[in-house]
Amino acid sequence: MCRTCGCSEHGVHDHAHAHAHEHEHEHEHEHEHEHEHGHSHADGHTHAHADGHTHAHSHADVHAHDHDHDHADAHAHADTPRHGSVVSFEQALLAKNERLARANRRFYEERGILTLNLMSSPGAGKTTLLERTISRLPGVSTRVIEGDQATERDADRIRAAGAQAVQVNTGAGCHLDAHMVSHATERLDPEPGSLLLIENVGNLVCPALFDLGERARIVIFSVTEGEDKPLKYPHMFRAADVLVLNKIDLLPYVSFDVERSLAYARRLRPELRVFRTSATRGDGRDEWCDFLRSEVGGVS
Repeated sequence: MCRTCGCSEHGVHDHAHAHAHEHEHEHEHEHEHEHEHGHSHADGHTHAHADGHTHAHSHADVHAHDHDHDHADAHAHADTPRHGSVVSFEQALLAKNERLARANRRFYEERGILTLNLMSSPGAGKTTLLERTISRLPGVSTRVIEGDQATERDADRIRAAGAQAVQVNTGAGCHLDAHMVSHATERLDPEPGSLLLIENVGNLVCPALFDLGERARIVIFSVTEGEDKPLKYPHMFRAADVLVLNKIDLLPYVSFDVERSLAYARRLRPELRVFRTSATRGDGRDEWCDFLRSEVGGVS
């Protein structure tokens, strides 16, 4: 059981490699690591931005909120032996995932692979956006890691759109972790200078807590979900580098104040980059794809 968020570790499967074991070993992509869940952004790395520039900063500054006060609230009774051992267990999990995420990040950076972690609630349009994106990136070698609790439906959609994909089924798990991503990366074997897109499990809570080794985090948020989502799920929006506001073609039919919602999000992350899109109708798709192309070029 993953004590950090309460989800199960059992039954995780990437349709080629089981992940239920815990041990150190050397991977095909030339780094050694351990298998566990956890999260930390303590190491610095460069973030991509929509205007084509990057800047280096430490995730210890940007994402510290993902851990500290939540754990303090959740474990207010940590002075008892049972809760104290839970805290120690969580800390061990976090430390192991941090080490593995750093190894993943080194692998991507050494090969100039732009790795993006896409997160959203279920039904926000992640897979549809990826399908339309792949078809508009000719000349960009694109690989996709798909995270879902069950089925290979999304990976099949991505393959039909023209990109290689690996499906990771998490079973009862509600997020991907660095361990799962490392094995999926081995399966995909992305070439230097390529784009690796990680479609996380649909969930606005737990994926914000787990570093995968990505270069930037993207939250996809649809206008059908309510304009107050940034207020209800602050950790996700505070952890994001880019926000894609999707399904704007539905604005005439829903009660949604775009500027108010973006103001809520920027309260949490003032430097948040925003794209307004309709994955089905095509609004904003050129700007979004131009951003990806420029960032791939900036990394390779």
